[in-house]
This record gives sequence, C-alpha cells and structure tokens, in this order.
Amino acid sequence: MKKQTVCLIGKPNTGKSTLFNRLIKEKKSIILDTPGVTRDRIYGDVNYQNYNFLLIDTGGIEVGNDDFNESIKVQANIAIEESDVIVFVVDGKEGITKDDYLVRDILLKSNKKVILAVNKIDNEKREINIYDFYSLGFENLVAISAEHNKGISNLLDKIVEEFYERPTIEDKNAINFCIIGRPNVGKSSLINALLDKERAIVSDVAGTTRDATESFFMYKGMKFKVVDTAGMRKKGKIYENIEKYSLIRSIKAISESDVCVIVIDANSGIIEHDKHIVSYALAENKAIVLVINKWDLITDKEKNLKKWKELIKNNFQFIPYANTIFLSALKKEKTTKLMSLIIDAYNNYNKTIKTSILNDVINDAVKLHKPPSYKNKRLKIYFVSQTANKPPKFTFNVNNKNLVHFSYERYLENKIRENFDLQGTPIILQFKNKDE
Repeated sequence: MKKQTVCLIGKPNTGKSTLFNRLIKEKKSIILDTPGVTRDRIYGDVNYQNYNFLLIDTGGIEVGNDDFNESIKVQANIAIEESDVIVFVVDGKEGITKDDYLVRDILLKSNKKVILAVNKIDNEKREINIYDFYSLGFENLVAISAEHNKGISNLLDKIVEEFYERPTIEDKNAINFCIIGRPNVGKSSLINALLDKERAIVSDVAGTTRDATESFFMYKGMKFKVVDTAGMRKKGKIYENIEKYSLIRSIKAISESDVCVIVIDANSGIIEHDKHIVSYALAENKAIVLVINKWDLITDKEKNLKKWKELIKNNFQFIPYANTIFLSALKKEKTTKLMSLIIDAYNNYNKTIKTSILNDVINDAVKLHKPPSYKNKRLKIYFVSQTANKPPKFTFNVNNKNLVHFSYERYLENKIRENFDLQGTPIILQFKNKDE
C-alpha cells in the first residue's frame, strides 16, 4: 500500500515547525548519525491509530528567490501536487493577513482536502477569534496550539478520516526497485534503457500527478516493478532547481522499494544532495546500487575511473557494501550488468543464514579477538540468530548490552560480511541481554 501524504503550508511564523515536530514526535532536526551527512527536516513519518502517513513541511523548501509571493506560490503548488491532504496553518494570535489570502486563493482551486489549522489558540480570549477564519472559505477548521499540544488529536482525526488504500498493482513475487537521484542525471534515459522493447513489459501504470510512475517488466524469467521519479509534472526552471522537491519524490519511491538505484552524473561529480539521497535510502534500511551515469562522455576513462573510485570511497564511506557501476543509459551500455547487481542486492537483502553456521562464525571471531573489558567487565556473547530479513537482522544474546563498544560491533559486522555474501544490503546488529 502506498503511503498517504500530508503537507503543511502557510506563511512564515505561524508555528508550522512546532506543529511538524509535534506530529512526528521529534523535537529537533532529523540527523543521520554519519559524518558529513545531514538530513534536512523536511519530512517525517506520523503514526496515528492504525494509520501511517508521510508529513511534509513545505516551509523547508527554499526556492532561492527573495520574492515571498513567488516562494509561497511554489510551496503551495508543491503541496497541492504531492498531497492527499493539505493542512493550511494560520496564526490565531495575529489574525488573517493578506499572505493568508494569497495561500487561500491557490488552495481553493486545488480540488484537494484542505484543513485549516488555526494555531496559537491557547486561551479563551483567542478562541473567540476562531470564527473569523471561516471567512477564508474552508469548512474543515480545527483550533490548535502546537506548542501546548491542544487540539492535536482533533487535527489528526480530520487528517485521517478519509484515508483509503490507493488502488495499485501488487505482486509479491516482483522485485521492487526505484530509480532515484537529483534532476537531470539521466534517470529517464536509464528507465528507457531498462524497459527495452525486447523485454516483455507486463504493464505500465502511470501514476497521478502526485505519484511516480510504476512499470512492471520481465527479465530472465523474473518479474520486476520499477518506480521512476524522473518525470517532473510541473515544467519550468523554478521546479527543476528545487533539490528538496526532487527529494520528496525520492522519499516516496524509497518507501515502496527493496532496492534503491541511485543515479549520479559522471560529468558533475558527487555533490551534497547526492549524499542526502543516499542517506534517506540508508535510513530506510534499503539495499543500494550506485550508478555513475553518462560514462560515455568521460575522456581518459582509465584515469577517471581511479579518480571516481576514490571519490566514492571518500564520500560514501558509510555504505562500503554498495556495488557501483559506471554506465551510459543513453547508449544502453552495461544495463544488463546493472540488472545483475539489482538481483544480487535483492537476494542478499532477503538472505537467511543458518543459525549453526552463524554461531560458528561469531565464536571464531570472539576467539580471534576478544571484546575489550570495561571496569573489569567483559562482554560475553552466548548465542546469535537471524531474527529478520529485508534487511538481514542479527540478534546477539549477551551478558550486558551496555558493554558493546561501537568498534567491536563494527568488527562483528565485518566478520559476518567476510563469511557471507551480503553485498548491496545493509545489515542490522541488535544486542539483547540474556534475561530480557
């Protein structure tokens, strides 16, 4: 099932960030614990009752333009295009302003469900002001105080009351992967190369304007579903230049996939936004394949290949297990090799390792290098088993999980990877006290 998407929109200083943090139940920016990679707080998951939806703060989308009117228009249009539900946040303390009317005029034409969240209603005097906001023309109005956690459950009830399962073609036997990356790196060309007419396309399902495109195809007797984020429904430089807008599309595609194929432009090199996109795939524990596209345009390939391998090592040191391929989507060079890497990553993502063999490996690792002692106490590993896959998760039963040093955890992960083919997939190590 695809996640429903909810966007927050409104002029600055209405309390959108406070509301955003309240709904995702976090009090700070989302930061990936990896050197050099910071995840901007533009989206989060919200769990409410039996619903889970994606929340996007459009206020975090910067358009690189000092014109406020133009900025708010772009944010509103992105909210309209990407949302199932739009939460229009206004300041109940300040009252209605011309900027609120500007947003109102755009949203009234959207044909989307709009909830007017009148924020900062934290005393009886301000409650009287609520009725003025009905003049904006939205029937779904909720008085809230994001700072004081008032009216939040009422807002959430309004958000989810019409949620439904979007119809989609589901096939549990299909290998799900997505093509993601910043704009203009050649994602469309790569999709076209993979959906070669020589292969039997089972179906080609065009999404709505807020969805990426899903395509099903057969390759070597296996069924694949690829989610393409390449198509920008809105034309114009302003949309093409908003990296965070492409990130929204990427986040949605990542959530539906097992394998993320991340495309990087060989001409422009690795930039911070490439690392952001990789960090989102990593945060969702997805298998990863890196594609360096437009390799046909590179001169002195041998020299540049060495340079690129060093670049990848330095910039993506947090995913040493990811396979990298240098190809030309336009010329359909090495696309067969790419498919092999996707299959390998998927198989390893789903791999199950026999418990007895796993314990032999860990016992040998401990004999070779004992855990360091701390205050005359030493970590003891009693038993280990694989408790999940997609990605593989290994649970260690130990005497005291607080004695696990990050360097020893890394050592154990390396030993697991040395003995089992887990290329392309992250793995999770969980430490659990024996009596838990």
